[in-house]
Amino acid sequence: MYFDELPLTDEVLDALWDMHFDVCTPVQEKTIPLILDGRDVISCAQTGTGKTAAYILPLLTRLATDGHDPDKLNAIIMAPTRELAQQIDRQMEGFGFYVPFSSVAIYGGNDSGAWGTQTTGLQKGADIAIATPGRLLSLMNIYDVDFSGVRYFILDEADRMLDMGFYDDIMTIVKRLPEDRQTILFSATMPANIRRMARAIMRHPAEIRLAVSRPPETIHQMAVDLYEGQKTQMILRIVKEKNLKKVIIFVSKKQRAKELTLALRRGGIDARAMHSDLQQKERDEVMLDFRNGKVDILVATDIVSRGIDIDDIPLVINYDVPRDAEDYVHRIGRTARAENKGAAVTLVSVEERRYFEKIEKFLKKSIERLPLPEDMGEAPPVKVCESSTRSGKGCSGGSQRSWRNPKARRRK
Repeated sequence: MYFDELPLTDEVLDALWDMHFDVCTPVQEKTIPLILDGRDVISCAQTGTGKTAAYILPLLTRLATDGHDPDKLNAIIMAPTRELAQQIDRQMEGFGFYVPFSSVAIYGGNDSGAWGTQTTGLQKGADIAIATPGRLLSLMNIYDVDFSGVRYFILDEADRMLDMGFYDDIMTIVKRLPEDRQTILFSATMPANIRRMARAIMRHPAEIRLAVSRPPETIHQMAVDLYEGQKTQMILRIVKEKNLKKVIIFVSKKQRAKELTLALRRGGIDARAMHSDLQQKERDEVMLDFRNGKVDILVATDIVSRGIDIDDIPLVINYDVPRDAEDYVHRIGRTARAENKGAAVTLVSVEERRYFEKIEKFLKKSIERLPLPEDMGEAPPVKVCESSTRSGKGCSGGSQRSWRNPKARRRK
């Protein structure tokens, strides 16, 4: 479907034309008509599927066609992190270039001047607020914010917000909003806690579920079976032997991010950590240095990974196996962007094999195995899997190739 087949305003279509957006993505095609009809919507879609435009475009159109109070806040878009709020704000500027609506981005980690700008925008005239829950709640607790004009409430990456412990903050904000509003919820996954929240804040929502896209063939996926205690040594081996730059290593916990970063730096590797304990100024500095090539290795937790949008990353390493396929696809999707090729290596301990088997089952193929280098000690026994790719059954023993030159091994 083309955008001009949808009942969007001419101003919105003009902005899309300028930005060379012609064809809707599946999530946009399914979601935009429902939002334009005024329905509450739950949309389960991954990052990178065009979900931001799926709610911004109909929001701008409804503000223009259904009328709005120019002296009050009309819409709130909630995002889990400052990075995502900034990204949404940038897209709002593009899609809303020809419309007379104002927006303000509200997030923490700013100086006092930004706090004043956010407060003024929220109290005196912004039509749309793009906010992280904690920062918006802080402003609400200090200032008298009028939410009586809010007719649209949008939650982006709702699953991440709940993972970060924002449930109570969100529910506190919801209690201040008019009951007669349209609520739209986007989430990459649909766990039970998301459904409970949806029942509490939405009215008979329409549900859109898009199948999770599998990684593109431009990503060379590999895995190494090893013991947990061998992982750091394996990371050092991969990075040093390949002399790689701009590598992202994903870990499951912030403490592990700190420990692994320290181990890498002791091993002579220029590594920095990205996790929720860092102040926003520190996060910005780390990302800027990594983007500019001043830092070789970024060790990141999933919570902050959504703000990583860099095109020239050659390798992603999963130090910990993600617990579900959606997180795996999202992690390795940081490489092979903008028509580039890339690689992804997952370190699979004995305890994590059951999670990796689920990922392989989702991918409907066995991931190529790299053998553990001989000087790193014994590798755990790997079971043989005879299932075919077509069967969709995962296993912990895919095809293997040598990490080093195979000819050198045969000469021994």
